Amino acid sequence: WDNAVAESFFSSLKKERIRKRIYKTRDIARADIFDYIEVFYNRTRRHSHLGGVSPEAFEKASP
Repeated sequence: WDNAVAESFFSSLKKERIRKRIYKTRDIARADIFDYIEVFYNRTRRHSHLGGVSPEAFEKASP
């Protein structure tokens, strides 16, 4: 099986969020990772398959 998409996502998560922080509790870590996925990664992060724009910007530009 090809895990390229999952490996790319977890690599970005580790580089951009987890390695830069020390979490005091699992709940804090869980909330921060949820925030990264739902707010930053899915909405504002640029995606190559969308021509280098964020999903949010892509949706606003679409009719």
